[in-house]
Amino acid sequence: MDIRTALTTNPVAAPALAELAAQLGVGADSPRPDFIALHCAEGLAEAFGRLAMDALGCAGALHGGTTCLGVMTDKGVATAGGTGSGAFAIFDPEGSYGTGAAELGDDPRGAARSAVLAALRQADREGESPSLVWLTTAPGAEEAVLDGVRDIVGDKTPVVGGSSADNTIAGNWAQFSGDRLLRNGVVVSVLFPSGGVSTAFQGGYTPSPRSGVVTAAEGRRLISIDGEPAATVYARWTDNAVLPALTTPRSILADSTLNPLGRVSDNIAGVPMYLLIHPATSNPDGSIELFADVQVGDRLWQMEGTQKSLIERAGQVARASLEADLTPAGALIVYCAGCMLSQPHRMDAVADSLREALNDTPFLCVFTFGEQGYVTPAQSRHGNLMISSTVFGQEP
Repeated sequence: MDIRTALTTNPVAAPALAELAAQLGVGADSPRPDFIALHCAEGLAEAFGRLAMDALGCAGALHGGTTCLGVMTDKGVATAGGTGSGAFAIFDPEGSYGTGAAELGDDPRGAARSAVLAALRQADREGESPSLVWLTTAPGAEEAVLDGVRDIVGDKTPVVGGSSADNTIAGNWAQFSGDRLLRNGVVVSVLFPSGGVSTAFQGGYTPSPRSGVVTAAEGRRLISIDGEPAATVYARWTDNAVLPALTTPRSILADSTLNPLGRVSDNIAGVPMYLLIHPATSNPDGSIELFADVQVGDRLWQMEGTQKSLIERAGQVARASLEADLTPAGALIVYCAGCMLSQPHRMDAVADSLREALNDTPFLCVFTFGEQGYVTPAQSRHGNLMISSTVFGQEP
């Protein structure tokens, strides 16, 4: 197995792809990548969807989506100007790879099932469970999409990825597979690499003593906690760092980044594992719009983080994904766009922490509007403000 990465900040598709191809070392007389994860700035998705397969010499499994501002790789950070793009190419003739895509429509769960089945057909591994599923979906229905993926591959297959993003939360995100471009879709890749795979999924936050039980909710609209309006409770928990709305809805994305909500998703060796939820908008009626679903009866904690913890956590998650018997060949990293936007001037430090943790292994990091990852020993989950690291190992 050979894994290579590339990045560019060129805002024009054709020369950007040419730069990526040159860095990957692909061409007419070169081996063709068996799998490419290609994540680009919002303005390049349409052209990349048409041109990337030929430009990068992909053997068939090309998985694409937009990322907020750009990407980060072992070669550096490409977010300045909001035009960054990056590629993660696997050359692995002993492995099997496939990609499928579907419009979400009014049945996200069914769309995810169709995409997985298409990916398995392309990999010629129908009826089998892959070592990993790499996922890119439009924001809004991630829980249903994960249900659909699990319907086909089961609970024990790690499903890792992120919700496609744009630069300003204006809905300009996209997903693409081969020459198919989607704006409200899901792209799924099934990976059967010849080497091992190990993954970790965490957030850089700790729980405060403040918690309460959801007493009213509708999907991603949190209405009340312990019988009080959710925004009132949340303002009290954060010492008014995140204020309720008055007469019109109020964006609280930036204010809540270091004070998100969290719930216990699993316990590992008696230690609770928290899945983070990013509050997005405070409404005049006291409700809060979230980036993840909540249900009546969920206990929510006010979580606490710092700029320092968000930098250090990336390296910690990468180290957690390195199994002792795994010789790393490359890594795919998912880093919440909200965390990145809270400290864009410090992303070089995050890149340094990843390089150090991964011993200069090639990696691609994308910035997403929702993160999906595998929580051992349960199943893959959707969260916000999270980080995942997935390491591919050399053949034994």
